[in-house]
Amino acid sequence: MTLPHLPADAPALPPPTAAPAVQGQGHGRPKQPPLTRVWRGRDDDPRWARPAFLGLLLVVALAYLWNLSASGYANSFYSAAVQAGSQSWKAMFFGSLDSANAITVDKPPASLWPMALSVRIFGLSSWAILVPQVLMGVATAGVLYAAVRRRFSAAAGLLTVVAFALTPVAALMFRFNNPDALLALLMTVTVYCVLRGMENGRTKWLVWAGVAVGLAFLAKTLQAFLILPPLAVLYAVFAPGRPLKRIGQLLLSGLAMVVAGGWWVAVVELWPASSRPYIGGSQNNSFLELTFGYNGLGRINGEETGSVGGGGGGMGGGGSQWGETGIDRMFNSEIGSQISWLLPAALLLLVAGVVVTWKARRTDTARAAFLAWGGSLVMTMVVFSFMAGIFHQYYTVALAPYAAALVGMGASVLWEERARFTASAALGITVAVTAVWSYVLLNRTPDYVPWLRWVILVGGVAAGLGLAVAGRLNRQLALGAAGVGLVAALAGPTAYTISTLDTGHSGSIVTAGPAGASMMGGRGGGPGGFGGEGGVRGGMQPPGQGQQNGQGQQGRQNGQGQPPGQGQQGGGMGQPPTGGMPGQGQGQGQNQGTGNGKQQGGTGTMPGGAGMAERGGAGGGGMGGLLNGAQVSAKAKALVEKNADDYTWAAAAIGSQNAASYQLSTGKPVMAIGGFNGSDPSPTLAQFKSYVEDGKIHYFIGGGMGGMGGGSGSASKIQSWVEKNYTKVTVGSATFYDLTKPKS
Repeated sequence: MTLPHLPADAPALPPPTAAPAVQGQGHGRPKQPPLTRVWRGRDDDPRWARPAFLGLLLVVALAYLWNLSASGYANSFYSAAVQAGSQSWKAMFFGSLDSANAITVDKPPASLWPMALSVRIFGLSSWAILVPQVLMGVATAGVLYAAVRRRFSAAAGLLTVVAFALTPVAALMFRFNNPDALLALLMTVTVYCVLRGMENGRTKWLVWAGVAVGLAFLAKTLQAFLILPPLAVLYAVFAPGRPLKRIGQLLLSGLAMVVAGGWWVAVVELWPASSRPYIGGSQNNSFLELTFGYNGLGRINGEETGSVGGGGGGMGGGGSQWGETGIDRMFNSEIGSQISWLLPAALLLLVAGVVVTWKARRTDTARAAFLAWGGSLVMTMVVFSFMAGIFHQYYTVALAPYAAALVGMGASVLWEERARFTASAALGITVAVTAVWSYVLLNRTPDYVPWLRWVILVGGVAAGLGLAVAGRLNRQLALGAAGVGLVAALAGPTAYTISTLDTGHSGSIVTAGPAGASMMGGRGGGPGGFGGEGGVRGGMQPPGQGQQNGQGQQGRQNGQGQPPGQGQQGGGMGQPPTGGMPGQGQGQGQNQGTGNGKQQGGTGTMPGGAGMAERGGAGGGGMGGLLNGAQVSAKAKALVEKNADDYTWAAAAIGSQNAASYQLSTGKPVMAIGGFNGSDPSPTLAQFKSYVEDGKIHYFIGGGMGGMGGGSGSASKIQSWVEKNYTKVTVGSATFYDLTKPKS
């Protein structure tokens, strides 16, 4: 299929081959039986194409299932909500953190629903929680192949799947229980549906695209809308049909989006607040406030009331509390190793694809494909690069499908046009640039497979030179150069992906790749700079007593670290933030696993707060259990379980991760005071006193850091009241207060 330099008056390129007509209803071969078609594929496919695709999906599934249980409950915050949803349909509907419906997670619940259903069927386990995420990864790969194969070659589709599956952050997040897996799948489906609609102007595909975006909103709110502007403009300008018809179709798509995503919002907003859980992450018990505040504009300008560090926007000079911002953010030491391996190639191939198809008819579907995937990539990259609010490295999984599609399509088109020197030179430059960038990324972890970066650099540059003159080589030599170039381009992300698959990940902040591959820090740090793998920040100070930066040495990972709860952790060196009061207290510690290896703290700074474990530390977790929960001993578990069925909540703890640890350990509902950050005004002190008087809560779990985000301060008031009025019970290193035994 040759695509370039089409004359402006040439007819539109034909849509993909339709299914053959049924015999007797027109010309064409008889319709294939369903099972035969699944294995054989389209009539114009090579015989190897569909078996290769199905085999590749199987390999992706097996790879992502490998060592899956090493992550345990992964992010306990969401696992606790999954457990609650498996016990209570009401908790499942609202996304409650406990089956007694005290408070919800700080996201809408769509991503929790598949996991909660799985746990209902198979029981609570790591596999029951995480296998649905793996299946979403496989489904995303399948949709990508279908989207690319409809307009390009089978080889382009297969290359797209490989590029996607070997993106380190994709291998991380499609094996983890955050909402990003479902979001990435639905965004991919959205682009697919838009491209189907652009083939023949059928309205139903625009409606399905709207439905996909609406459901994506129920996974991660406004992030689902990032790709709407480029896709809407694309359809309005390049789709077939009259302009008014195209505008009408877009309006219908918008209506479908509102219905698909708005029905749940309407139910929640109209439901009496007294009989539903508090909306976690909001300060006024409103999902709309959560959507447009903490999860909306706050993510852009950094003013997220109730977040870690209390908002505060950017740090000046291109930095924010959540790392460096700027046009190069996706490539820097904080983010680059997660997603950027193929980003230079994707951007170069986007330009090449648009140039090649520039003179085609307005409705050309090949150009539309480049613009759809490219527009989605660029729009999301720009927003991610400059957002000053909460930003985690794993958010970049949203870019993986877009980049992979551009790599598959662009490489295929340039290979087909290699007889033209401009096309072959562009392909060679792309491979060489990718190899050089892989060398740069690998050089950031020089102790990890140190020889690999040199092999990639030499092989990639050599293959680039060969591909630049591929049109003048015989087919065998050209194929050899292409093979070497493909290996060089994918070797780096493959190495990081293997490291990711071989390591368990837990806690709220996780990264792909080997130890030290992604270091949140530099000017501004993460929610304090995140240290090296398993690094734990100390120096925690109560509000108003001088808050510190965590700082440590970049460590090395020897072997494989252990899951949370099997190690020890210490503090970090305290230093005063710029312009702030000197920090109090010092300490230096390490996080050491009990199994095959050890992990030590890393670098980073934390303005106005404390440090955290990047890859799920042990012990009590970072920031008083704010990010990684608490280690629950057998004696503590037995204490909470005692007579637990006599109470609405077996216990209450400040912060969702602390509560989640005890809930997952005991299977009993545990109230998360203040939600994730301990800063939500739920419950108020008056409400908590009422619960205690009514005998609804047995224990208050001491520890945890509440109200760090500058929220209502309810958590701190509750803790002070409990400590003053109730009997302390110490079990090992854990502190409880028996709310049935007042001191007086």
